Amino acid sequence: MLQPQQLQDIAISARSLGALFYYSPESETCAPLVDILTSSEWISEWPYGSMQQLEQCAAKLAAMTDEALTDAHQRLFIGPYALPAPPWGSVYLDKESVLFGDSTLALRQWMREHLIEGQIGQKEPEDQFGLMLMMAAWLAESQPQALSDFLSVHLLPWSTRYLTLMMQDARHPFYQGLSELALLTLASWQQQLAIVPAERELYR
Repeated sequence: MLQPQQLQDIAISARSLGALFYYSPESETCAPLVDILTSSEWISEWPYGSMQQLEQCAAKLAAMTDEALTDAHQRLFIGPYALPAPPWGSVYLDKESVLFGDSTLALRQWMREHLIEGQIGQKEPEDQFGLMLMMAAWLAESQPQALSDFLSVHLLPWSTRYLTLMMQDARHPFYQGLSELALLTLASWQQQLAIVPAERELYR
C-alpha cells in the first residue's frame, strides 16, 4: 500500500496533467498551470523522473513557436479536422476505433461498481485521457484501493500509444513536452504500484 505522501503526489500530478489534457489552456483551470510549466520553477517540485528527464520536458514546454497554444489545443483535442492523436481510449481499444465503444461502456460499468459519477452534463466520453487522469487523482484521494485496477485495466493499456503519437505528431512543443511528462509520470505510478497493465490489442 502506498504511503499518504505517495498518494498525494499521484493526486496532484494527475489533477494537473489531467486538466492540461482536457481544458483549454486559457481557461481559469489551466492558465496558472501553463504559466508554471512554461517556467522552469516546477522541475524541483515534480515527484517523478530524473533531473535530466525533467529538464528535457521543460525545454519543450517553454519552447517558442508560431502557433498559439489555444490554436494547438483546438487542433489536437477538438477539430474540426482529424485529430493526429485522438485522446479517447476506445479509439485505440475497439476494433472499429469509435467513440463510446465497448471499452468506454466497460469503464462506465466499472465506475458504477465503484460508485463514481461522471461530470454532470458532460458530453465527452469518460475515457478521454485528461478526464481519466482527473479520475485517477480522485481515486488516489478517495478510493486508493481501486487505483491499481483502474490504471491497469482502463488507462495503461492504451495511454503509452496515445502519448507516443502526441509526442510524434502534435507539432507543438508544449503538448509534446506535456506528453513526455505524462509518459514519465505514468511509468513512475506503474512502478510504484507494481502494476502489470492488462494485455489489450490496439487498433491505432
